[in-house]
Amino acid sequence: MFIGRRISTHFDYVLILLIIPLIFVSTFLLSETSTALMYRQLSYAFLGIFVFVFVFFIPFRYLYKSVIAFYVICILLLIAVDLIGTTKLGAQRWISIGGFSLQPSEPVKIAIILLLAHYIHHNPPPKEGYGILEFCKISFFILLPFLLILKEPDLGTALVVLIMGYGMLFIIGVNKKIWISIILAIAIFVPIAYKFEIVLKKYQIDRIQTLISGKPKAQVYQSLIAVGSGGLTGKSKEDSTQSNLKFLPIATSDFIFAHFAERFGFIGSLILIILYMSIVVHIFSFCFIEKKDYFMRVIASCVALLFFIYVIVNIGMTIELAPVVGIPLPLFSYGGSSFITFIVLLAMLENAKVFRFELSYNPDSNNNNLFGKIGSIIKRKNNLFR
Repeated sequence: MFIGRRISTHFDYVLILLIIPLIFVSTFLLSETSTALMYRQLSYAFLGIFVFVFVFFIPFRYLYKSVIAFYVICILLLIAVDLIGTTKLGAQRWISIGGFSLQPSEPVKIAIILLLAHYIHHNPPPKEGYGILEFCKISFFILLPFLLILKEPDLGTALVVLIMGYGMLFIIGVNKKIWISIILAIAIFVPIAYKFEIVLKKYQIDRIQTLISGKPKAQVYQSLIAVGSGGLTGKSKEDSTQSNLKFLPIATSDFIFAHFAERFGFIGSLILIILYMSIVVHIFSFCFIEKKDYFMRVIASCVALLFFIYVIVNIGMTIELAPVVGIPLPLFSYGGSSFITFIVLLAMLENAKVFRFELSYNPDSNNNNLFGKIGSIIKRKNNLFR
C-alpha cells in the first residue's frame, strides 16, 4: 500500500505523456517504409515497457558499490572493443556474442550518470563550486570513457559523453576560474588539433570541411530536398518521392527527421521540435524539486542534456547545420540499443523522483513493505563496507 501511494503521488505522468507521441509517430513512419522494421521496433517498444518497470524498482540510491562495478565492466567492454570488436561501416564499435551484437558506448552512458550521481551526492559542491582537485576527480570518470569511445572511432558519441558530463558539472557548480581556464585551453588547442589531425581522423576533418564549404554530400543533399519538398503541411505517402523511391538514405534512423519533414511539412516539424524541447525543459525542471538532492539533480541534468544534444545534432545534420555523425533522434529513429538506453534513463529519472526520500526504502515506515525491506538490506550492506 505504501509503495503504491508513493508511486501514485510522486510519479511524473507528464513525462510519459510527452514521449508516447514520439513512439507512435515513429512506428507510423516505419510502417510506411518497411513492415518488418515496424514490427521489430514495436518489439523494442514492448520490451521497453518491461525494462522500464524493472529499472524503476531498482534501489539505485543504495547501490554505490554495484554502480562502481557496473562502470568498471563498461570500461572493460570498451577496451574489449579495441581488442576483439566487430567492424561495421569502417568503425570498430561492437562486440559480437553469439548472434547478439553489443555496443558498449550505449550502456556506458548509464554507468557514467549513475557513478557521477552517487559521487556528487556523497561529495556535494561547496557554495563557490568544486575546486580543482574534485574537478579533476570527476573529470577522470568522464574522460576515460570519452577517450576509449573516441578511439573506436566514434566522435559523435564521444562528444555526447563529454558535453553531457561537463554540461552537468556546469549546472551543479564548478569554480568559475576553472571554466575560464578550460575555455582558454580549448581556444588554443582546437586549432592546433584541427591543423595537425591530433584528435580527428582524416574523414572527420573532411566532414567538417564539407559542412563549411556549403557543398553537401549526396546523402545530405537528398535530405535537404526531402525537408524542402514537404512544404508547409507535408505530402501524402504516394507523393513522398524521396522516401518512397529510396532517394533519402537511412530514412528510418539517422535521417528519419527528413522523412518526417517530407510527410508532415514545416508545421509538423515545428510541432516535433517543440515536443522535444518540452521534454528537455520538463526534465530540467526535476533539478529544482529538491535542490539539495544532488542524486536526482545529476540524473535529471544528464538526461535532459542527452535529449537536447541528440535532437540538435540529428536535426542539424539533416539540414546541413552539423556534420554527419551516427546520432539517432531519441525514441524516434529505428534501433534497439538507443531506444532501450533512453527508456532506462527515463526509468532512472522517475525512480530518483519517486524514491527521493529515505522513507521510500525504509522498512521501519512500513514493516510489510517488500521493497522497503530490500532497500534497507542493501543500504546496511553498503554501510558495512563504506
